[in-house]
Amino acid sequence: MSKFKIDHGASHIRQAKLQASIDQFIADDIELMAEWSDNEPKYIINQLLRFALAQEEDFQQYKAGRPANPLRMSQGTRSATSPGSPASGPASKSDSPSITHA
Repeated sequence: MSKFKIDHGASHIRQAKLQASIDQFIADDIELMAEWSDNEPKYIINQLLRFALAQEEDFQQYKAGRPANPLRMSQGTRSATSPGSPASGPASKSDSPSITHA
C-alpha cells in the first residue's frame, strides 16, 4: 500500500492547461487540502493525478513499452493531451509526490 503526501508550500511548477469537470464534493476537498497544505489547488490536483498514474501498474507497463517521442522532448513542454505526462515536465525534488510503500 502506498501513502500519498503533500509537501507544504511547494506549488510553483510549470503548467499545461487541461479542462475537466469534477464533482463538487471533490472540488471542496481539494480546496480544503490546498488551504491545509498552503498550496494552490492546481498543485494539489497535479500531485493527486501524478500519484494515481504512478499506482496504475498496467498503464506504467504500457508507457514504458512505448518508443520515446523525440518531438515531445525537443519542445521542452508537455502536451495537455499526453496521458501520464506530468503537466510540469520533468519533476524536480519539490514537484514529486512523496510516496512511501508500507
